[in-house]
Amino acid sequence: MPNEPQTRILMGRWRDGEPDARDQLIGRLYPELSQIAAARLRREHNSSLSTGDLINDAVLRLMQVECIEGDNRAHLMALASRLMRNILVDHARLKATDKRHHHKVELTTQVEGGQRLDLKALESALIRLKAIDEALMELVEMRYFGGMTVEDIAEVTGLSEATVKRRWLVARAWLTDALLHPVDQ
Repeated sequence: MPNEPQTRILMGRWRDGEPDARDQLIGRLYPELSQIAAARLRREHNSSLSTGDLINDAVLRLMQVECIEGDNRAHLMALASRLMRNILVDHARLKATDKRHHHKVELTTQVEGGQRLDLKALESALIRLKAIDEALMELVEMRYFGGMTVEDIAEVTGLSEATVKRRWLVARAWLTDALLHPVDQ
């Protein structure tokens, strides 16, 4: 894990408008971002998106952020989680519109039993969850797409680790039900 005090300093400098600090920070966290990207894509089926593509797209989107919120590594990893989710969903939508290929982009998750999930169905369920409880949707985003630990999520949200664990169980149960009983769109 990168040196947290140095990470905080770089994030503060980024907030103060120093693009060089942003670049240094991304460089320091790149190995961790790469591990998260690899974990997200490890079991993806029929996707042309590589780990390198996902991490590079996420870094490009991070570089476009003018001012970072938060002041530590966990906040940055939460933002990266959201960006990776958006990239994966955009990629799935693009593949779905490609008339030459009719493969579903699926992502394997551990949401009850490790079944394969259609990424578009997962995105639809997350949109519905956001309408009900945005904090639960963000928890799923950080945990599932960002691979963040309970400790990191507790730090970002200001909740206790026990509360994060309980809310994760609720989010997983809701998501499992939503994926088993999708709403027709």
